[in-house]
Amino acid sequence: MSSAPRPGEQAPDFTLEGTDGPFTLSAHRGRPVVVAFYPGDDTPVCTKQFCSYRDRADDLAALDAVVVGVSGKDVASKEAFAGRHGLTVPLLADPDGAVAARYGVTSRLTGTKRATFVIDADGRVAWAKVHAVGLTFVTVDELATVLAGLPSRPAA
Repeated sequence: MSSAPRPGEQAPDFTLEGTDGPFTLSAHRGRPVVVAFYPGDDTPVCTKQFCSYRDRADDLAALDAVVVGVSGKDVASKEAFAGRHGLTVPLLADPDGAVAARYGVTSRLTGTKRATFVIDADGRVAWAKVHAVGLTFVTVDELATVLAGLPSRPAA
């Protein structure tokens, strides 16, 4: 397993299929991206995490960042999970764990560790939190604080 990219390092690029179609990280340059790795669809803490994002969708949208969730299993599992709970954050399928491995967030126990990476508008890791135990998650308020601390970009 590789180690997690550190703040200031270029974020490993990836393309994954998801509930909103294919997603390529580098296609979102110019805007911050929050990549929330999670252990599994329909597990108790993951459900609580993504339902909290759904319940605070307006606050999440106000952050002016792209937010996606990434875990194993296929797109059908992600679509079922999102549909059952009315989730609003796109969920990306990493069935072979290749993207989780590139971010250093694989686990023998859960497959994918709970971890959140904030990628800045230039494609660099601005902030990362890898949970030792996946019983807590990064809240919308914590994301707001982190994103507010990013340097602002001049208007085009």
